[in-house]
Amino acid sequence: MENTNNSRREFIKKATFGTAGLSFAMSASSYAKILGANDRVRVGVVGFSDRFRSSLAPSFMEHSKDMNFEFVAVSDIWNRRRDECEAFMKEKGWVKKLAKARNNDELYGMKNIDAVVVSTADFQHALHCAEAVKAGKDAYVEKPFAESMEDARIALKAVEESGKIVQIGSQRRSAPNYHAASKYIKDGKFGDITMVEMTWNVNQPGRWRRKELVEQIRKEDTDWDRFLMNRPKVEWDPRKYLEFRLFYPYSSGIPGQWMSHQIDTVHWFSGYDHPRSVVANGGIYMWRDGRENADTLTAVFDYGPQDDKNKGFQVLYSSRMHNSAGGTKEYYYSNGGMLNLDTNKVTAEGGMKEKEATDMGLQANLLADFSIAEPVKMETGANTGSDPMTSMHMRNWMECVRSRQEPNAPAKAGYSHSIATIMTTMALQTGKRVTFDDKKQDVVVS
Repeated sequence: MENTNNSRREFIKKATFGTAGLSFAMSASSYAKILGANDRVRVGVVGFSDRFRSSLAPSFMEHSKDMNFEFVAVSDIWNRRRDECEAFMKEKGWVKKLAKARNNDELYGMKNIDAVVVSTADFQHALHCAEAVKAGKDAYVEKPFAESMEDARIALKAVEESGKIVQIGSQRRSAPNYHAASKYIKDGKFGDITMVEMTWNVNQPGRWRRKELVEQIRKEDTDWDRFLMNRPKVEWDPRKYLEFRLFYPYSSGIPGQWMSHQIDTVHWFSGYDHPRSVVANGGIYMWRDGRENADTLTAVFDYGPQDDKNKGFQVLYSSRMHNSAGGTKEYYYSNGGMLNLDTNKVTAEGGMKEKEATDMGLQANLLADFSIAEPVKMETGANTGSDPMTSMHMRNWMECVRSRQEPNAPAKAGYSHSIATIMTTMALQTGKRVTFDDKKQDVVVS
C-alpha cells in the first residue's frame, strides 16, 4: 500500500494544471479519482498565533474538504498555546485529535506531516521556513519573510535547494483586482509608473499589546532560549515574547507588518526586485508605553534600473498608529493619470491635458476612466475571521502543493519585500540614506 501511495504522490508532483494566477483547472472530484481517500495532505501548525486563529485557520478550513487537507499537529513552545490550539480546533469540529509538539524538532520527528503553516514571531519566519523545507515540508509562511538579510539569505537558499512549495503571506498576490492591475500596467496601457503614494493609518492604542497575557505567562511555561533563536541572548522579558512587534530586533513593526504588503505590489507591478535607495524618518509620537518601534513612519524610495538614474520612479510611504484618517491607500501615477487601488479605478486625474501637451510638442495621453475589477477587502484592523484575500491565497497554496507549480507569492517575492523593509528599518534607525549591494546581497548604509 505504501508503494501505491508513493506512486500517486509522484504522479501529483508531475501533474500540470493551471494554478498560476487564480485558475484552478481540476475539480475536487478529479482529485478524488487521482489521490484516493488516503492521500490527504497532513498539515502541522507552527505557532498558534492570533493571526492563525482568526484568519489563517478559517481560510484553510474553507478549502480543506475540497483540497483534501487536514490539520494533524501543532508546535508551540508555550504549553498554553498548544492546549488552546487543540481546544480551539476541537470546539470548531475541525479535528478529532491533534498531536502536540513542544518544539519544531518534535514536530518534524513525526511521521505524518506533509506541510506546515508558519505563524510565529516576525523575526522567526525566515528560519522557521528554512527548518520546514529542510525537513522536507511544504510551507505557508506568514509575512514578513525576514527581518534581517542574513536570515533572508538563509531561508531563500534553503527553499531554492529543497524544491518545496512555499507561499509567503502576501495575500494581495492572490486577489483578482491586484492581478488585473498588474496586467494593465505590464501590458503598457498605464504608461510608465512615475510615482506611487501609499498609506496605512490606524488609531489603535492596543494594537500589538497583550497586557493580560504578559501578566499571566511564566518563564517556566515556555522555552525562552528557543524563542530568541539567533537573536542576542537576553534576560526573560514577557513583553518581548508576547508583544514582539513593539521591539526590535524581534520585529521592525510598521515596515514588516504593513509596509511589506504594499511595497510588494510595487515589486510585482514594476518588475524591480528592490529599491535603489531608501530614506526614512519617524518615531514614537503618541504611544509612549515602553515600545521601541515607531508609531509613525514616513519613507521615500527610489526605484529604477541601477545603470540609469534618470529612469524610474519614487514611492512615498507613510503610516501612523494614532489617527486613522486616510486609511489604507495605494495610488499609482503615470503621466496620463492614476490607478487607485482603494477604489480599483483608473482615471485621467492629473494626466497631461491637450494644452500642456501642445506646449511641449507632445500629444495628450489622458487615460480612459474605467474599473479594473471588483474590490477585494483585506482586513486592516484586528482580524475577526477569514478575509477574502487570505482565503484565496490559502487556496492557491493548496493548489500548488498538489500541482507543484509556483504559488502566487513565492519565497523570492518575500525575499524582495524583506530587502525593502530592512532598508527602511536601517534608514529609520540611522537617519542615513540606505542602498543595496546586489553582488553581496546586503544593505549598505551610506
